[in-house]
Amino acid sequence: MTERKSFDPATTEMLEVAQARGVSTPFDRAETTKPCPIGHDGSCCKHCFMGPCRLVGKTTMGVCGATAETVVARNLGRAVAAGSAAHGDHGRNMALTLLAVAHGEAKDYQIKDERKLYRVAGFLGVDTAGRSIQEIGADVAQVALDEFGRQEGELIYLKRAPQKRQELWRRTNLAPRGIDREVVEMMHRTNMGTDQDAEHILHHALRCALADGWGGSMLATDLSDILFGTPGPLAAPGNYGVLKEDEVNIVIHGHEPTVPEAMVVMVNDPELIEYARSKGAKGINLVGMCCSGNEILMRHGIPVAGNFLQQELAIATGAVEAMVVDYQCIMQGVVQAARQFHTQVITTSPKVKIEGAMHIEFDERRANELAKLIIRTAIDAFPNRKEVQIPDVRDQVVVGFSHEYLAYMQGGFYRESFRPLNDNIRNGRIRGAAGVVGCNNAHTTHDLSHISIVKELIKNDVVVVTTGCDAVACAKYGLLTPEVMEYAGPGLREVCETIGVPPVLHMGSCVDNTRILTVLTQMATEGGLGEDISDLPAVGIAPEWMSEKALGIGCYFVASGCYVLFGVGSPVAGSPEVQRLISQGWEELCGGKLEFEPDWRKIVEKALAHIDAKRAALKLDAYDPRRYARSQTYLPGDYASWEDFRAGKYSLKG
Repeated sequence: MTERKSFDPATTEMLEVAQARGVSTPFDRAETTKPCPIGHDGSCCKHCFMGPCRLVGKTTMGVCGATAETVVARNLGRAVAAGSAAHGDHGRNMALTLLAVAHGEAKDYQIKDERKLYRVAGFLGVDTAGRSIQEIGADVAQVALDEFGRQEGELIYLKRAPQKRQELWRRTNLAPRGIDREVVEMMHRTNMGTDQDAEHILHHALRCALADGWGGSMLATDLSDILFGTPGPLAAPGNYGVLKEDEVNIVIHGHEPTVPEAMVVMVNDPELIEYARSKGAKGINLVGMCCSGNEILMRHGIPVAGNFLQQELAIATGAVEAMVVDYQCIMQGVVQAARQFHTQVITTSPKVKIEGAMHIEFDERRANELAKLIIRTAIDAFPNRKEVQIPDVRDQVVVGFSHEYLAYMQGGFYRESFRPLNDNIRNGRIRGAAGVVGCNNAHTTHDLSHISIVKELIKNDVVVVTTGCDAVACAKYGLLTPEVMEYAGPGLREVCETIGVPPVLHMGSCVDNTRILTVLTQMATEGGLGEDISDLPAVGIAPEWMSEKALGIGCYFVASGCYVLFGVGSPVAGSPEVQRLISQGWEELCGGKLEFEPDWRKIVEKALAHIDAKRAALKLDAYDPRRYARSQTYLPGDYASWEDFRAGKYSLKG
C-alpha cells in the first residue's frame, strides 16, 4: 500500500511506477531490512573484536566489562563525531575554495558578496583597511583553515554567541578548542578501554558538537555566502513536475555548492544548448535534490525535485539523463536504479566513489571545464531514453531567508533589527519560534511528521524556520508561500501579512542550521526576551532524522541552550541513565536538553508546553489565540466555534 509509505501524492505515484518497473527503493528495502533492535537502542558495542557485545536481557556488560551506560554513551558520542566531521570537512572545502579564488587559482569563481566578506573578516579579526578584496579573502580563508587545526584556546566564532552563553561554555569546560581536535578526541575517548564514564563521554559529545555548530558548519555557511552570494527571497517551483519531458534533465544531489554553482553557469552555455538540440532535446534542465538542491534553489531559483527519499524515484521517471553527486546522503541504490534506465550517475568528490558510477573528479581550478564535461555526458545519454513518466505535480515556493535578510526585513539596510520579532513574541501575536529541520527516514511515513508538525505549530502562532529535507517537504506542500495563511494562527498571520513573508521561512541546507543559531543569538541580544538563547521561547525539532549529522546538529543546539526533540526513535533507549543525562543532566549543565519522541503529536505538545513555560519564566502574558483573532483582515466573524476556527473550518473572503 504505497499511500502508507509517503504523505506526498507525487511520491506515491512514483512508488507505483517504480514497483511496476522493478526498481528497488528505500521504501521497499525498509520493509525487508529491519533495524537490529539491540543496535537500534544503542546497546551493541563493536569497538573491538572481542565483540560485537550485545547488552540485552541478562547480559549487562561487555567482555571488557563496559556497562550499558558506557556503551550507549560511546555510540552516541561516535555518531556526533561522525556528523561533526562531515560538516567540518564541508567547511574546510569551502575555505580551500575561497583561498584558491583569492589567489587567482580558481578563475571560474569570484567573491560575490563583499559585504559579507567584510563582516566575516571582522568576526575573524582580519585587517581590512586599505587592502584588496583578494588579500582580505585570502586571510579570511587562512584564518578559517587554522580553526580546524587549532590545538589550544577556543574557536574564534564562539564570540558570536550571547555573552552569557560564552561564559557558561568556559565555566563548564564546553568551549571547543579546534574543530578537528574535538572530533579526534571523541574518537579516542570512545576507543576500547578509554573513557568509561557515561557523563564524561557525553560532556565531550557536546563540546565536539559545538565545534561543528560554531565552527565547521558556521564557517561553511559564511564562506559559501561570500563566494556564491548571501540568499535573499525568490520564488521557484518544486517536486517531480520540474523535470521536463523534452529537455536533458540533470539532477544535482549532495551538499557542497561548488559543483552546483558551476553547473548553474554552464547549463546556459549556448554551445551546450545547441549540442543538446543536436541530440533531439529542446534544451537543458537543471534541478536539485536534497541539500545541493537547497543551495541552488535559494541562490538562483533552480527548482528542487525532491528530498532524501525521492532520489531513486526521480531516476524511475525515465527522464533523468544524469544524477550528479558529491557527498553525504547519496544512496548507493541510485546506481542500481540507474542500471535499469539510461541515467548516468556521476560522482565528483575526491572523497566519494560509488561502485558502478562514472567518476569525474571535480577541481575548482577547472570548474567550468569539468561542468561542461559533465553536462555533455548527460546530453549524450538523452537519445537513449525509453518510456518517460513524470508526475504532473509542481509546487511554488518562496525561499532564501538568510539571517541577514531577516534582520534587513525588520529594520532596513541601516537599522537591521530583530526588535519587531521580539516585540510580537512579547505581545503574544507570536507564541514562540521553532526550527524544524532534518532528514527523511524510510521507517516512517515519508514527509508526514514534517508537514503535520509544521502545520500544527503555525496554527498555534509559532513561527517556523526550516532547513534541509524538512524545507523541501514544506516546499512540496505549499507551506513556503505567503498565500498559505489559512494554516496560520491569527497573530502569526497578522505579522506575516504585514511584513509580507510566509509563516514558514526557508533558511537553506542542513549545514545552514547555523543561520538559526545566529537568529537565536540576535533575538537574545536584541533585548526583551532574556539574555541567552536558553531564555527564548523556542524549540528545535528533527521529525524524521536518520543521519549522524542530525545528532551533531541536535547536540550543538542543546549545548547552545535549546530544547531539542527528535522523532522516529531513540538511539539511547538501551540506557535509562543516558536518557536522563541528555535530558535532565544536560539541562542542568547548559540549559538545553535532548529528547526522542516517536509520536509527532506528542512532539507538538511538548514543544508548545516548553514555549509556554519559557514565556512564563520571562513573565510574559500567557498565550491567548483569541486576543488577536478579530484583527485579521480576512477572518470570518461567523465561524461556528473557536474549535472550528482552529481546525481551519472556514473560508477566506476578500
